[in-house]
Amino acid sequence: MRLYRRGGERLPTGVDGPWSWPPYAPVRRLTPAAPRAVTVAPAWGVSCAPPRAGPFGRPGPWAEEVHEIEAAYGPARTAHVSLEEFARTLTPTEETVERLREGGVRARELPARLARARAAGEVETFREAFRRFRAFDRPNVLHLFATFRYAPGFARAFPEAVQTGPLWPGLGRRGARPPRRTGGWVWYASPASAEAIADAVVDGLGRARHAPSLFVRSPRPWRSFPARPSVLLRTAPVPRSAWSRQLANASLRIVTGSRTLLEALEAGGPFLYFNGVLGRGAARRRHRPEKLRALLAVARAEGWPADLVRDLDDFSRGRRVAPIAARAADRLGGWGDVPRRPRARGFAPGFEAAAPVLVRFVQEFAGGAEGAEALVARFRRASHP
Repeated sequence: MRLYRRGGERLPTGVDGPWSWPPYAPVRRLTPAAPRAVTVAPAWGVSCAPPRAGPFGRPGPWAEEVHEIEAAYGPARTAHVSLEEFARTLTPTEETVERLREGGVRARELPARLARARAAGEVETFREAFRRFRAFDRPNVLHLFATFRYAPGFARAFPEAVQTGPLWPGLGRRGARPPRRTGGWVWYASPASAEAIADAVVDGLGRARHAPSLFVRSPRPWRSFPARPSVLLRTAPVPRSAWSRQLANASLRIVTGSRTLLEALEAGGPFLYFNGVLGRGAARRRHRPEKLRALLAVARAEGWPADLVRDLDDFSRGRRVAPIAARAADRLGGWGDVPRRPRARGFAPGFEAAAPVLVRFVQEFAGGAEGAEALVARFRRASHP
């Protein structure tokens, strides 16, 4: 692997970590050593696409590098893999509903507001914009949408998208040392609203028969924090190796977003999910809940205990936080034996996980039997059950 950035250009913000990168070599000049090239980027239509006419048409931060790679190898011998947002496989109608919901429209008002959005052409506008800004018109880009369950409606709306099972982080590799459970909890408290439920989390742990310690990692300072000897807040950067060790050894993980959720599922054992909430009181609503929704849908299909599923759902909404923390600490009900991670459902054979798809795509492209466009088209067709 090479991380190519043109000579003299700085890396975009955040690219230099800290991340669990695979081994790679930084490159400032293109010197092709093979007849073909594959690039891997997040949301290629945003990060790598060339400039477009019209609003929001500026090029992505990696557009020049992509242009130079295609010029060096030729478009037919250059394939691009786009890693899209995890579990965001919503239809244009579902996306419109989510936009309205997150914008503060109450549940009882959503049907009428959605009807107005349809009449105003908002749903179709989203469909066109998503297709354009995800660059579905680029025939040599393989758009990978990893998720827990195949979404037929999304496939009908955007047949160019290749849906797969999760891209697992790979923390549980063969030969790795088994985790040493410390009895402590670890919380990746990334959302700003995590501070609002911290008192309830600590209160719940205080109710437990055997209250665990709690290590909280946050990317921002907090205005206040529950003062307990067994609770530690860390807002300074945590070394990657130390964080990975703490995450692996924790008896329960409170996670957010997609990366830490997948790490918790891969590590096994109990976890809680909180991706943040917006608003107050009756107007309180979850921020981007589709990841947990998709997970709980397959969990229900596999027969996870109903009380465990309910607790996971309520905690993500910031509801019943203290009682749920206490139940989880005491391993009551379904918390006594949390099932293994659920199986990804509904995908075409060979598309149940993203990593094997990516590896197979690269290997077949390197074989040289097909050009980039033909291979991408074949993978797109094969991904539909």
